[in-house]
Amino acid sequence: MEFFIKAAQLLTSLSILVILHEMGHFFPARWFKTRVEKFYLFFNPGFSLFRWKKVNGAIKTSWFSKKPPKEWDADADTTEMGLGWLPLGGYVKISGMVDESMDSEQMKQPAQPWEFRSKPAWQRLIIMVGGVTVNLILGILLYTMILFVWGEKVLPISELKNGVWCISPVAEDLGFKNGDKIISVRGESPESFGDLMPLIIYSGEVKVKRGSEEITLTVPEDVVEKITDSGTKTLFYPRVPFIIDNVPDSSINSTSGLQNRDKLISIAGTPVQWFDEAKQILRSHAGNTVACSFERSGQIITLNLAVSDSGLFEIKPLIPDMRDMEKAGLYSFDNREYGFFESVPAGLSKAWGKLTGYVEQFKLIFNPATGAYKSLGGFGRIGGMFPAQWEWQAFWEITAILSLILAFMNILPIPALDGGHVMFLLYEMIVGRPPGQKFLEKAQMVGMIFLLLLLVYANGNDIIHWFQGKL
Repeated sequence: MEFFIKAAQLLTSLSILVILHEMGHFFPARWFKTRVEKFYLFFNPGFSLFRWKKVNGAIKTSWFSKKPPKEWDADADTTEMGLGWLPLGGYVKISGMVDESMDSEQMKQPAQPWEFRSKPAWQRLIIMVGGVTVNLILGILLYTMILFVWGEKVLPISELKNGVWCISPVAEDLGFKNGDKIISVRGESPESFGDLMPLIIYSGEVKVKRGSEEITLTVPEDVVEKITDSGTKTLFYPRVPFIIDNVPDSSINSTSGLQNRDKLISIAGTPVQWFDEAKQILRSHAGNTVACSFERSGQIITLNLAVSDSGLFEIKPLIPDMRDMEKAGLYSFDNREYGFFESVPAGLSKAWGKLTGYVEQFKLIFNPATGAYKSLGGFGRIGGMFPAQWEWQAFWEITAILSLILAFMNILPIPALDGGHVMFLLYEMIVGRPPGQKFLEKAQMVGMIFLLLLLVYANGNDIIHWFQGKL
């Protein structure tokens, strides 16, 4: 069920983004009286699931068809709308333009006044940047809406008085220990827990306070590769108590009397405050039975529990999310609320911060020493960003960042992307003449092959990580 909920969120989010992005091309094209032949959500190689078109004032529809009915050709000035079967994006087919349709026959004919190639360069430029512009504006609007409706919840770094929990073995390999208090990363003091990972992945010196001692650790350049190879998504988490979520029937402690929400407070007489402390103590009792004290509904109970040879109770712990931490009173969060007029600049600032942060992370991919190219993922990794339960706040937050990512990726100067078309248009505006038609067609083909290989590589990474249990 979790898979289907995440898949539904991913499909819904991408559909919204694709439709709005393509509208960013469609409406400027129509404003400049440029003919748009097709508008599709998802690609339709071979056949379309559904298509409709207004022909001579009447709406005509067609289901599961390879080609539109011949009668639709009678009204060439209206746009065929459709739903493809391959959910890898969408497209608009604009007359007189070298695009992914590779309709070279049309381009051999004399240019017509309604075609893209007949319009002034500045109009063509506006048509091409329309999709990216819409995605940028959408990202800003979504963050503005999120801040206005839900506000912002931030865990100040000062609240981590007992330090952090190293949930990834990579953190310990780098020299971090449970309970370390992060002082600074590359000379910058993080204000919130959420600032830690975006700072640490760029490597450099990290100062921590361990007990009464201040220690300097060096995060290597290939930290992203190490995190990816470990199958974890982050290095740290706020420290949390050891609370029982449930005891599987297959557990060695299935008949011990443990109950959901029991909170562990001692093992063999040793006080336990945090989950990570319990894990360390249990290793020393591997293969034995120990007396453990739990807090249950305000009372203290003692149970004799078996410890597996690997140092586990074989139970499922309850690891609270940030919202549950606040409810339980584990940490005090800064809850920032925004009025309508306050949310606009705050939304713009948040969107800008997310976009610039992503651009900086994107740069790591082109430095082989970082190994960040291994973290490049496809639809599986994107789908994994969504929560297991449908939560509107999380859905819109992820959709907002995906919209900004889509804007950035599309403006890259790669043929077959909007940025490639913009690059050639700028060349035409500077030089005074467009690149040759054959050159544009070959460049488009090269760009499409590159993007296809990138798509295969990214989703191939997902498949490999899935088999390795890292996705």
